[in-house]
Amino acid sequence: MPDGKSGRFCVQPIGNAGETEVRRRTAKIWIIAAACAAGAVALIVLRIQHVRARNITLHGAVIRRDQDVRKQLPIADVLVTASNGYSSVSTRSDASGFFALNDPQILWPGRNVDLSFRRDGYMPLDLQLRSGIHLTTRQLYVAAMSPLLKPAASSVTGKPSVVSNVRIRYTVNTETAINIGSAVKTFEVVNKGNVPCHHRPICSPDGNWKAARSSISLDAGTGNEFRDVRASCIAGPCPFTTIDPSGYAHGGRQITVSAVDWSDTATFLLEAEVFQDTNSSNVREVYPVIFGDALHFTLPPTQEGVSIEAEVNGAPMVFPLGPDLFLSWATCNIRTNADKATVYRCELKPGFRF
Repeated sequence: MPDGKSGRFCVQPIGNAGETEVRRRTAKIWIIAAACAAGAVALIVLRIQHVRARNITLHGAVIRRDQDVRKQLPIADVLVTASNGYSSVSTRSDASGFFALNDPQILWPGRNVDLSFRRDGYMPLDLQLRSGIHLTTRQLYVAAMSPLLKPAASSVTGKPSVVSNVRIRYTVNTETAINIGSAVKTFEVVNKGNVPCHHRPICSPDGNWKAARSSISLDAGTGNEFRDVRASCIAGPCPFTTIDPSGYAHGGRQITVSAVDWSDTATFLLEAEVFQDTNSSNVREVYPVIFGDALHFTLPPTQEGVSIEAEVNGAPMVFPLGPDLFLSWATCNIRTNADKATVYRCELKPGFRF
């Protein structure tokens, strides 16, 4: 604008140098704060993913592929490998086909995981698990492996041997107690009634009369014990007597009966049953369930001496199933249930059929 005197124009500055510097510093502070906040958020997300990765576990089962669900048998000893392109981890399935994988480096959210399943007698199987929800919900994975074709029978005639009339025999040992006799014995507590106690060691319950105590002990012998022990007063002033049951209430090999009498002499009777513990073996027989080329049966936890009786090409045979589970015509494995029962599964070898 003209200044009114010289006619020249004057320029009025918008701000001074100090205000500009303040604005510049304020902008830098906001930039630094935003960068710190972004770094903190990234660190938190990274730590959350790290924690989640440590908590991720892949649970699954390996079964035989078959349209008949009764023939979808668990496959044991399958080599299960998980990899994400950077590293890998492996495990093997157990007798029920179960497997579990837990490795933070492999199961990291955001990375795809490749699963491979390998076992002799089955076609290789590969699965890919995509990152995201599949690795965070602990999904159950079921891998169905296709069996390879079995080789032809190796018999001379080319016909497979026939296994028939299969049954399972085993023994169960139980401990039982047998009543082998009884014990009867009497004893007396000698005393005289109406004699003041005068603070003697043994007095009547009310402390007035002198009392006497007597006891007897019995031994049932090695391997025996007394049960159902009874003691009672049978003669004399029984209302003025008392019996201590602490020495025989629970039975046992040795028992003791004590009685106190604060009147005239009284007679007591002791009776007990004598039992002996013995082990008895019971032979039991069950029939397995057969689906396809596999038979299944379960046995109680007390089973012993398992054997399989069967006819091979019409000839009756007995096959003891020892700890190695060896059979000439089948491959067997076992697993234990939560109730301690043992589950057996035997699959026919090449050259045999049911």
